Amino acid sequence: MPDRRLALPEIDTYRWAVFCCSFKVDLSSPPDHALALFADAAMARRYGAWMWPNTFEVVDLRAPKEVTS
Repeated sequence: MPDRRLALPEIDTYRWAVFCCSFKVDLSSPPDHALALFADAAMARRYGAWMWPNTFEVVDLRAPKEVTS
């Protein structure tokens, strides 16, 4: 039985994804996976800047998708 003190996460709440983008310094090859999800954009940026100050990116998961042809 789950711990009653912990709320079940609602995935739709987490709009902002933080990527470390290690490929920017030749430490991996794409695609990078999101390493953290946040409900608040400012918190996502603070976290990214704290963990990976020179390479992180924050992506809005609800932004309209670009159409490429």
